[in-house]
Amino acid sequence: MKRYEALAEDMTESIRTGVLQPGDRLPSVRHTSASRGISPSTVFQAYYLLEARGLIRARERSGYYVSAGVRRVPPEPELASQPADGSAAVDVSERVFDILEASMSRDVVPFGSAFPSPMLFPMARLGQVMAAAVQTLDPWTTVDDLTPGNAALRRQIALRYLAYGVHVHTDEIVITNGALEALNLCLAAVTRPGDSVIVESPTFYGALQALERMGLQVIEVPTHPREGIDLAALERAIVRHRPKACWLMTNFQNPLGSLMPEHHKQALVSLLTLHGIALIEDDVYGELYFGDKRPLPAKAFDTQGLVMHCSSFSKCLAPGYRIGWAAPGRYAKAVARQKLTTTLSASAPAQLGLATYLERGGFDKHLRKLRQTLATQQSTFAQAVGHYFPPGTRATRPAGGYFLWVEMPAHVNALEIHRRALSLGISVAPGPIFSAKHAYTHCLRLNYGHAWDARSEQALATLGQLVAAS
Repeated sequence: MKRYEALAEDMTESIRTGVLQPGDRLPSVRHTSASRGISPSTVFQAYYLLEARGLIRARERSGYYVSAGVRRVPPEPELASQPADGSAAVDVSERVFDILEASMSRDVVPFGSAFPSPMLFPMARLGQVMAAAVQTLDPWTTVDDLTPGNAALRRQIALRYLAYGVHVHTDEIVITNGALEALNLCLAAVTRPGDSVIVESPTFYGALQALERMGLQVIEVPTHPREGIDLAALERAIVRHRPKACWLMTNFQNPLGSLMPEHHKQALVSLLTLHGIALIEDDVYGELYFGDKRPLPAKAFDTQGLVMHCSSFSKCLAPGYRIGWAAPGRYAKAVARQKLTTTLSASAPAQLGLATYLERGGFDKHLRKLRQTLATQQSTFAQAVGHYFPPGTRATRPAGGYFLWVEMPAHVNALEIHRRALSLGISVAPGPIFSAKHAYTHCLRLNYGHAWDARSEQALATLGQLVAAS
C-alpha cells in the first residue's frame, strides 16, 4: 500500500473496532504527520480517502471527526475450515438449482446473487462500440476465429497479463463462453470419471456442480478466511489421495473472499509442480482489488505450464456478454480441442466489441471507479451486519470482490434462514451449497455488489431479526 492508504486502513480499523467512536475528533494533521514521520499532504490524502468512504467528516476550523452513523463491524472468523477428511462423490446440483432459481427475480433483494449490479458497468458505451465494430466485421473472421477465438481479443488479453508481469503468449489463450466454460474445459482436459480433484472448503458451488457432472471425486481441504488454502493440509491430501487436479481461487475466493499471499502462491505452484498436478486457477475476481495493485495469480509463478488460468469479463466489465478465456499452459491444445468439440466458439460480435473497447482504452478508468464503489459498499454493508446481526456473528473482510462470508451463531440453520428470508423477498446464499458434504450449516454468503439504499438496509435489518429469532 501507499503511505496514505496504510494510514487510512489503520484509522478505518480503529473506527470499525470502536477505538475511535462516532463523534470523536481525529488527531490533527500536524500531530499525525509528526508522530508517523510522514508529510502533511500524505495525512490529508488519508483523511480525504476516509471522508470519501463516509467514515469521517470535516468541520470548518475544527478538524476531522468520526461520522455519527459509523457502526462497528463484526469480528472476522479466526480459524481455517475443518472439512471432514476423505474423498466424496458430489451431490449438490439439485439443491443449488432450487436455491438459485428461487432467487432470480428483480423483486427479490439480491444478497444471494452471484453477480454485482449490472448498473455498475458501461453497458451503453460497450453497445456503441460493438455496434460500430460489427459494421466492419470481416465475414471470414466468423470462420477464422472459431477456435481459439478472435485474434485481436486474445492479443488484448495477453497485454493485460503483461501489464501485471505475467508472460502469456497469445497462442496459449482460448476464448470461451464465460469463465465457467473455461474452467469446465480445463477440468475435462486433465481428468477422467472417477478421478479425484482437490478444492477449497468452502468452495464455489459451480466447481462442485462441474465435478458432479463429470463423475469426479472431491477432496475438500481446510481453507483460511484471509489467506486461502492450508498448504500443509493440501500436501497431506496430495500424498494420500493422488488427485489429478486442484481447482482453486487464489484471489478473493468465492465464498470466503480470501486472498492468498504471493509467497503462498509461489509455494503452492512449487508443491503442485513437485507432484505433477495441474492447477485450475479460477481468477474471475482478480481485477476487483481494493489495494494499489492487482494481486498476481498463481500463474505468475508457473515455469512448467501446469497452471491453467481462467477468467472472464463478466464480473469486471461486460455481464451478459459471456466472454471468458483460459490460458492453460501445456494443456492449451487439449483445451482448444475440448472447445472445438463442444461449443465450437464464443460470440463473434461480442469478442470483436470487447477487443475494440480494450484497444480504445477506458477499461482501467472504469475499473478504478468500480473498485472504489465496491470498497465503499463493503464498508457500509459490513457495518450494517455488525449493527443488525446478533452477538456471536462473524464476517470476513475481503480486500476485493463483492462477497462477505458470515458465520452466525452455531445453532442457526442457514437453510431455514434462506427459506424464511425468501418468503419476505430477500435472497441469501446458504453455506451448505458451498460444500460437497453439506457443511457450513450456520453460514451465509452475502453479496454487497448492489446499491446500498433504504430497501437494502431494511432487508438486512430483517435478515438480522430472523437470525436473532432462530
